Amino acid sequence: MRRVLARAAAVLRSPAVRWGFLVVAVGLALWYVVDARDDLADAAGMLSGGTLAAVAGLGFVYVWCTLIAWRAVLSDLGSPLSLRDAVSVFGLSQLGKYLPGGVWNVVAAAEIGADHSIPRHRSVASMGVAVLVSVVSGAAVGAVALPFVSADATQDALGTWGWVVWVTPAIAVVLLPPVLNRLIGLALRLGGREPLARPLTWGGLAAVTAWSVAGWLVAGAQTWVLATGLGMTPSARTFALAVGGWALAWTVGFLVVLAPAGAGVREVVLAGVLAGSLPGAAAPLAVLVSRVVLTAIDGVLAGAGLLLARRRGRRRTPDEPISKITRSS
Repeated sequence: MRRVLARAAAVLRSPAVRWGFLVVAVGLALWYVVDARDDLADAAGMLSGGTLAAVAGLGFVYVWCTLIAWRAVLSDLGSPLSLRDAVSVFGLSQLGKYLPGGVWNVVAAAEIGADHSIPRHRSVASMGVAVLVSVVSGAAVGAVALPFVSADATQDALGTWGWVVWVTPAIAVVLLPPVLNRLIGLALRLGGREPLARPLTWGGLAAVTAWSVAGWLVAGAQTWVLATGLGMTPSARTFALAVGGWALAWTVGFLVVLAPAGAGVREVVLAGVLAGSLPGAAAPLAVLVSRVVLTAIDGVLAGAGLLLARRRGRRRTPDEPISKITRSS
């Protein structure tokens, strides 16, 4: 089994596979945008330029919060990265979200991180911790939405995806550093890997949690700006609804691993939460615009990551071959 895994890893590390991964992921992301072009044209006619600019700006801040959360975990585990290198690794790895399976961004982060002398098992652990914190904090923030939804819609929500909220406390226990460090150590031993040089600390957990919650608030603000631009009444209630609804929708979309980047699942959940506060087809339209904007931001960040990676490659000294770096693990 270990030989099979070693051969698979060697294939994944080949330049051809890396570029193939990039091309396929970018193609799928572009497909999302092209497929929705008619609805996007309708939305553009309903939303002002200022609203669209605010939506794009908030979307970028949200993605930036997720980047900083991941970088905080990686630093806490012993591999601090400059912002330039963090953008390079994170930006390119996030294209993996658009491939079915739910793990390709983790695989990509491990392979690209190896080019920055980050042990692969540490990359996987840091991405895993960041994602777990996002799921738990997202479910917790998502619970905020339920009191602001109509009684009938709340009952339907609890029956359909309320389980995500109820299992959150159990998952939160796993995130406690004494528990999580033991689980990570067990997983590394089973995989034949060395243990982490530095375990996760309470300070590291606090940092990634703070950035994750900040990200949910910003993403919810983006949804709220979109929804109010399409007819939802601006108020504290609808703001809480947008924040909680987005966090819950992302969490459910992530857990459905067969949907690339939660495509379809996230839209159904969020549109269901917003339906009672938006007229007609405005709810799914708001969700669609948010999806396309975030996809475009992922593409921009990936482009920046690729540019930074190429510049780093040109700066590499002759006595530091890339093969030496990519073999670090």
